[in-house]
Amino acid sequence: MFSGIVEEMGAIQAINKGLAGAKFSILASLILEDLNIGDSISVAGACLTASQVGDLGFSVDVSTETLKCTTLGTLTVGTPVNLERAMKLDARMGGHLVTGHVDGIGILRAREQDGNAIQLTVEAPEEIIRHCVGKGSIAVDGISLTINAISDRSITMAIIPHTAKITTMGLKQIGDMVNLESDLIGKYVERLLQASGALPAKPAPVIDRDYLQKRGLL
Repeated sequence: MFSGIVEEMGAIQAINKGLAGAKFSILASLILEDLNIGDSISVAGACLTASQVGDLGFSVDVSTETLKCTTLGTLTVGTPVNLERAMKLDARMGGHLVTGHVDGIGILRAREQDGNAIQLTVEAPEEIIRHCVGKGSIAVDGISLTINAISDRSITMAIIPHTAKITTMGLKQIGDMVNLESDLIGKYVERLLQASGALPAKPAPVIDRDYLQKRGLL
């Protein structure tokens, strides 16, 4: 479990891909302080397990499913990534409850300066939009952000200069993809309402060409 408060930006040092998945070597410094093999770590919002830890970075193994369902499959050597160690129970909850289980991929459609903040509009899948509420939380590439506006196809958030400086969101440009994880509490509420009959069950997805392309199956 994570809080969505990014601790540092690391960088992809090496990628070794095979039929069974991939191994990423990631340069880091701050998070290495008490990182051990087997620890969970959020990399660009995806919960991964440290398989090796060295003086200048760490390595993680990434499954083929994770490569398909997140932006990790598009990363290249040198790409910066947001990093966060698993949350401690005695720590302050600065963001919101983030599992690191990415729900889908969004696309940055607009980026506008608004005073000292940057307004970002991200096109998101319907299954993520349904769990979003105004002034609620969402994890974008592992960053806990507040939703300012919602449409039937997108969400808009603002990042302050500090967030732009220490996370990858300050580097994102229109057309870039981001990992999205909607609020965990909203998912549980929806599930309980469906179980009680107060809310219709989630409709089965339509398996068409667009569905397959979004999941990297074409």
